Amino acid sequence: MSSNNIKDSLSRRIFLLCNNIFLMVLALLCIAPLVHVFMISLSASHAVTAGKVSFWPVGFNLKSYDYILSKPEFLQALLVSLKRIALGAPINMFLIVLSAYPLSKEKDRFKWRTFYTWFFFITMLFHGGLIPTYLVVRETGLIDTIWALIIPNAVPVFNVILLMNFFRKLPKELEEAAHIDGAGHWTVLFKIFLQVSKPALATILLFNLVAHWNSWFDGMIYMNMPVRYPMQTYLRSILLPDETNIVASSDIELLKEVSDETTKAAQVFVGALPILVAYPFLQKHFTKGITLGSVKG
Repeated sequence: MSSNNIKDSLSRRIFLLCNNIFLMVLALLCIAPLVHVFMISLSASHAVTAGKVSFWPVGFNLKSYDYILSKPEFLQALLVSLKRIALGAPINMFLIVLSAYPLSKEKDRFKWRTFYTWFFFITMLFHGGLIPTYLVVRETGLIDTIWALIIPNAVPVFNVILLMNFFRKLPKELEEAAHIDGAGHWTVLFKIFLQVSKPALATILLFNLVAHWNSWFDGMIYMNMPVRYPMQTYLRSILLPDETNIVASSDIELLKEVSDETTKAAQVFVGALPILVAYPFLQKHFTKGITLGSVKG
């Protein structure tokens, strides 16, 4: 091996080492706030008030979790968010697939493809506005219902474009062979396209789950009663400076271990936990799905 090759190899190793160190530091910076919040939720109230908690619990206890899991408001908000995901994610996926499949066809097979593509894409550039959207939701009778959180965003256009580009990159021979055997479009879509599109579908499903779980603004404007708040809207309401999570002062023993800060930290961590649990199962498809569906010549 020549000296130039050795130099290049050494340079690449140094680059990879620096790159790995940088990514590890970046990952630690991202996870540190969540770890800190988790440690606060496991600590005694006097230690949190004194600022003694960093990345290890002080006065370890689970009283905060016992307290929040006994709160009907928290459990109700959790139920609303789970219901939203159970209804919203399948509706999103169904409509995304039905929109992306025809838009992936060539112009000679679907002459209105360009028009409908722009029809969808223009909504990413321009929005009707908050007040008109609210008026539409109100006049259709969706206020204070779970459907107000689902229907206005039932067709995420970015995900439609992502899946459309993925469909366009699939071998045309698969569809042609199916049509020769007498298969219709529904059979081709559900028996062929969806079967070979699992990486893209997993990526889009993850996007939809995160979007539904993290959304808080629509719950705030479409829900008049706090009992109908989804999880993130409820968490926002308790984290505002002028709205505190008050523990009854009569519970003297509870106040020794639980405070406003510890219960808020526990609720924030529990609110983030479902996505943290679901992500590792979909992560292996994430990069591949984004890459395969991102560019189409």
